[in-house]
Amino acid sequence: MQDNNMSSNTEHTLVIEGRNAVLEAFRSGRTIDKLFVLDGCQDGPVRTIVREAKKHDTIINFVGKERLSQLTQTGKHQGVIAYAAAYAYSEIDDMLKLAEERGEDPFLILLDGIEDPHNLGAIIRTANIAGAHGVIIPKRRAASLTATVAKTSAGALNYTPVAKVTNLVKTMEELKEKGLWFACADMDGEPMYGLNLTGPIGLVIGSEGEGVSRLVKENCDFTAAIPMKGEITSLNASVACGILAYEVVRQRIQKK
Repeated sequence: MQDNNMSSNTEHTLVIEGRNAVLEAFRSGRTIDKLFVLDGCQDGPVRTIVREAKKHDTIINFVGKERLSQLTQTGKHQGVIAYAAAYAYSEIDDMLKLAEERGEDPFLILLDGIEDPHNLGAIIRTANIAGAHGVIIPKRRAASLTATVAKTSAGALNYTPVAKVTNLVKTMEELKEKGLWFACADMDGEPMYGLNLTGPIGLVIGSEGEGVSRLVKENCDFTAAIPMKGEITSLNASVACGILAYEVVRQRIQKK
């Protein structure tokens, strides 16, 4: 499984190197975002590590010696290097429980293809201030919880649950069964002021370049457009999230 979008290890708080260390990290339950394995290395310990990585649905990158040499911090990687999450991920059930404890309808923010850690951090910050109960990100083609994300969130990462899921569409389907509706940001959608964004809701934000992916959009109940009056027709993803999140806040306040 090859991942061409490899992050610099400076974005991660913890880089784990060496066969025993990486294997113990998996077995201890630590969240491993990415595993880099020397291409062609097929001995027993490495096969065991790869098996553990697949069991945890970790992204596996088979790379050459030169790439491992670029990533290593110790020079003693033994053919394997793992990137561990800087912060622990939460479960979606924790978010729903938080909403229940507050006596509020669930308000979740789902991110489809946000790869910039600064954008992710800013969105987590907005989610916290807007009272969202959590942020959901996909495992692939998305920024992870790195030190940069934590810094950009201005401390919000300590208070706002973030869950990482294998399949965003499947997650949405499961949440629909629990009563949530989904609205995605799309410039071709209906003006957000005309939509009913009250009740249990998931707000879906896509990447700046591609927007919300087709399958995810097809599983949304609404497409919400932000009115734009200038010559430029796109917004930074974190800014768009802030505008739509506060339309949810406005409608909730107005409904009371």
